[in-house]
Amino acid sequence: MKSTVEQLSPTRVKLNVEVPFEELSGEFDRTYKTLAQQIRIPGFRPGKAPAKLIEARVGRDSILAQVVNDVLPSKYSQAVDETDTKAIGQPEIDLGELVYGDPVSFTAEVDVRPEIELPDFATLAVQVDALEIDENAVDEQLEGLRARFGTLKGVERAIVEGDFVSIDLSATVDGEPVDEASTEGLSHEVGSGELIEGLDDALIGLSDGESKEFTTTLVAGDHAGEEAQVTVTVKSVKERELPEVDDEFAQMASEFDTVDELRESLGEQVKSSKKFEQANAVRDKVLEELLEKVEIPLPEKVVADEVEGQQHQIIHALGHDDEQVAKFLEAQGKTREEWDAEAREAAEKSVKTQLLLDAIADQQETEVDQDELTQQILFQAQRYGMQPQEFISQLTQANQVGAVYADVRRGKALAEIVGDVTVTDSNGDSVDTSEFFGKNDDVEEEIAEDIAQD
Repeated sequence: MKSTVEQLSPTRVKLNVEVPFEELSGEFDRTYKTLAQQIRIPGFRPGKAPAKLIEARVGRDSILAQVVNDVLPSKYSQAVDETDTKAIGQPEIDLGELVYGDPVSFTAEVDVRPEIELPDFATLAVQVDALEIDENAVDEQLEGLRARFGTLKGVERAIVEGDFVSIDLSATVDGEPVDEASTEGLSHEVGSGELIEGLDDALIGLSDGESKEFTTTLVAGDHAGEEAQVTVTVKSVKERELPEVDDEFAQMASEFDTVDELRESLGEQVKSSKKFEQANAVRDKVLEELLEKVEIPLPEKVVADEVEGQQHQIIHALGHDDEQVAKFLEAQGKTREEWDAEAREAAEKSVKTQLLLDAIADQQETEVDQDELTQQILFQAQRYGMQPQEFISQLTQANQVGAVYADVRRGKALAEIVGDVTVTDSNGDSVDTSEFFGKNDDVEEEIAEDIAQD
């Protein structure tokens, strides 16, 4: 097989492929065997009819077309490998005229990863916020621990923020009940903002047994984007009683004997968390700096596919109903043109980021081992509330294992080069990134996994 590459643009090539007819002999044999099982010819058992009779029945040209159709994907992949084409996206294949006995020729236009000139990472400099750790942060941690060990008790008073309530909800749109927005005995923490907009404001001041109607915009279901009249009825009101902060509490809530020891430990946790946040900020700043400095040609079809993918999720959720899409956009305060422009901007940044990180991974010869890939898959399975084996099965069926591998590799590549960058904080002090990048493999891996999750 002969393959040549014609560069159409920095992000697109045309493969010219010629397959000698004799290379198809094995595929012809398989096709004849398959047809022999399917075609009934008098005097021959299934699968035993000679190729000549099958050819006479089906037609030589039809058999050739089927052979070429079956072999085309593998020949395209072979051409990509032989020419070292860094293809992305699906090819547009143009098949030449088929003549029995002649070579099979086809062309394939496909987007490719462009050549990207990377800077010397040691010349980059970024600034992040300085670490600020105060007693308020420790107090917040301590309050969170108290809340975990708090108890709920019923109260007979009006609802205030922070109370826990049991409520019934019912909703109507234009006077018609909306079943999916109605429920009974729903538990809710007032002020959490976890349910529908306007609910917390409606609840505050109500007492057990009281009801109130309010207007909100539904965000899901058949009436997404539409205004609904919602009635909330309070069934019970409880407040959380928090334990006293003393040595007894410290012993109950931790492995420490005294509150002072507990506070010291919480202070170390806060410090570690803040440092990890700063490390994430460093990696984000480095990525932003690279995206600004590096010229990255964009494959138009890949960007278009990314835009379509982003919008399809929402359009599919709205039942591909143009009227529902229009209501959704109205609720968002956007025109279709603004929505398209935002999707385009996000898609361009996403594709640029992927191409940049792939180039870095190639330069750094970044590899992902099986454990790293497995850990990312397990994390995603947990994130989606699925059993690992079920999640892996879905990834395999959707041919997405390679995409997970690519994401982990990109995150790891960025983590590998961050340690070369000069980093200062908002106070002008140098930030030592060696704890997170380049020297501590365990923490670097954790940062890389966090990148992949983003």
